[in-house]
Amino acid sequence: MEEEGTPDIIIVGAGISGLSTAVGLHRLGIRSMVLESSETLRATGFAFTTWFNAWKAMEALGVSQHIRSLHDRLQGWVVGPISAANPPKEMLFPESEEYESRCVQRKLLLEALAGELPQESIRFSSKVVHIELSGRYKMVHLSDGTILKTKVLVGCDGVYSVVGKWLGFKNPATTARLAIRGLTHFPEGHGFGKRLFQFYGDGVRSGFIPCDHNNVYWFLTHTSTDIDEETNPEILKEFVLNKIKDLPENIKNVVETTDLDSMVMSRLKYRPPWELLWSNITKDNVCVAGDALHPMTPDIGQGGCSAMEDGVILARCLGEAIKAKNLKGETEEESYKRIEEGLKKYAGERKWRSIDLITTAYTVGFIQQSRGKWMNMLRDRFLSSYLSRMLLKKSHFDCGSLVP
Repeated sequence: MEEEGTPDIIIVGAGISGLSTAVGLHRLGIRSMVLESSETLRATGFAFTTWFNAWKAMEALGVSQHIRSLHDRLQGWVVGPISAANPPKEMLFPESEEYESRCVQRKLLLEALAGELPQESIRFSSKVVHIELSGRYKMVHLSDGTILKTKVLVGCDGVYSVVGKWLGFKNPATTARLAIRGLTHFPEGHGFGKRLFQFYGDGVRSGFIPCDHNNVYWFLTHTSTDIDEETNPEILKEFVLNKIKDLPENIKNVVETTDLDSMVMSRLKYRPPWELLWSNITKDNVCVAGDALHPMTPDIGQGGCSAMEDGVILARCLGEAIKAKNLKGETEEESYKRIEEGLKKYAGERKWRSIDLITTAYTVGFIQQSRGKWMNMLRDRFLSSYLSRMLLKKSHFDCGSLVP
């Protein structure tokens, strides 16, 4: 049954990119509806590290100060091999805004973004199963039989995006690597200070990052096939502890004290960068953003950060097109074409940035988790500092404000 009163813009997925786009449009006075398949906001992955580009996006969206108040600013980076043979190296971050980094809990960020939207902007339990064209309109079919009619459709629905498939994207490529993630709460404080800890080698990369005085986010990526299909959190915890057995006791204690329901494992996926060269990021006023556009491995910490970039830039491009229509009183056909050009502008801005991030993340992960003797020696002695600088370099991107 077709439902009346649908906004001109429908966003599929209430994740980071979807909510960022909706908030950006709301700031510009443009109404949208966000469709979320689950019953509540989902915070898969627990937390992520935010860098310069993420804070620029949050400033544009108006949530930066609130998120800053909930998370400690990281003051430095401790990085080294996962074995006990070589000591780690420490790098202090300068005080400038270019080096601002915090480990942000996804749940708190999603709640902050959702809190900026008018009530009823997010429609939960709304799973998209089919999309069809009807003239200049898109007919969005939901699993409950409802059909929504809209002029613009934005897919922010993750790595297996229904909107992405409609545009012609293939499923993301699957790597041989898996990631185990956790969030540990220390009622009396964790005692780590405000430093990011990262260890690598022998097919493993692990990180331990304080979010605030009480919470530490941790991850371990690995190439082991021993627990490919394992879902028992007790076995996952034992596996992680075995991989980090040579690390200091206070680091291992983070994993040991993690609640079993605060752990998850998933296989790492990415969009082959060459697919973005010939695929349609936008077509018929339908486009994708976030993981639906550029799923990448987590090795440079840019998945969530770049999703917010997408949201700001997409909202700005749509805002320019829609505001121009309103000012000039264009016909429906002229309005359609103007929005089409706005989405093409967005696609042009995001294509090469996405290709760059996907490629860099995959390369860094390959080097850091290498098992080869000579590669390990080269990485440990010469490449660790270079890789850290590369990560920071990729974060030095300013998406700009919502108004050009």
